[in-house]
Amino acid sequence: MDKETLTTILVTAITVLGSARAWRYYEKRAEKKEKDEDFVRNDCRDRILKLEALLEESSSEKDEMRQLILSLTEKVSALTVKVEFLQRENSELHSLLNKNSL
Repeated sequence: MDKETLTTILVTAITVLGSARAWRYYEKRAEKKEKDEDFVRNDCRDRILKLEALLEESSSEKDEMRQLILSLTEKVSALTVKVEFLQRENSELHSLLNKNSL
């Protein structure tokens, strides 16, 4: 074999081996990228589910608090009416007591 043929065979062998390694490298790189994308996708899905659960929980807590505030407002209104009635009655009793003491 002459030197040129040997060089061509050597270059071809190196190219084939190099391209096979390059192919494996790019395959692994693509698999890793896909795994990373799946991880991010799954992580985002999990976070979204947690946030939705928290949102629902806070929404129900907000509704409970709204009901509690309405109930307390109703009680305060009732107490205000009672206090006004008692103050009026107290004033009337004071005036009756003052008339009787004279």
